[in-house]
Amino acid sequence: MIGIYAGSFDPPTNGHLWMFQQGIKLFDTFFIAVGKNAHKQYSFSLEERMDMIRELCIDQKNVEVVTLENKFLVKYAESINADYIFRGIRNEGDYTYERGMRYVNGNMNPSIQTLFMMSPRDLVEVSSSLVKGLVGADGWEEITENYVPEPVHRQLLKKYGAID
Repeated sequence: MIGIYAGSFDPPTNGHLWMFQQGIKLFDTFFIAVGKNAHKQYSFSLEERMDMIRELCIDQKNVEVVTLENKFLVKYAESINADYIFRGIRNEGDYTYERGMRYVNGNMNPSIQTLFMMSPRDLVEVSSSLVKGLVGADGWEEITENYVPEPVHRQLLKKYGAID
């Protein structure tokens, strides 16, 4: 079975890491597709985001980290013969959005199913936007440590001048 999980991962959070771990267990081949949108401002470059994910999944033989640019996710999933699009649900807003996307994807290719995973309670509020919003305030270095994996925290500290 082949699954694909896509996002901007700017930066990857503990919630993303939890999803990676679930996908690694579920799929024989698990693609993590890092999005690049010309209309979006990123804190980390595409290569930096991909490198962080590779480091988080370094020992996983069934993971492929790829770029998703200017293509519908379901069309990319077709091109890699994916069986499933893997999506995380943290709250009602995520569910409403992801349900709509599932129907659109189903219209484009009904043979590729969407699999939803509900995040654990302790990860519901964790998002890349939350992490980025914390950076810069007094004590951000310690606070952000709670929401991102250690390699990502190290990159945040480097990027925002807390370490050389």
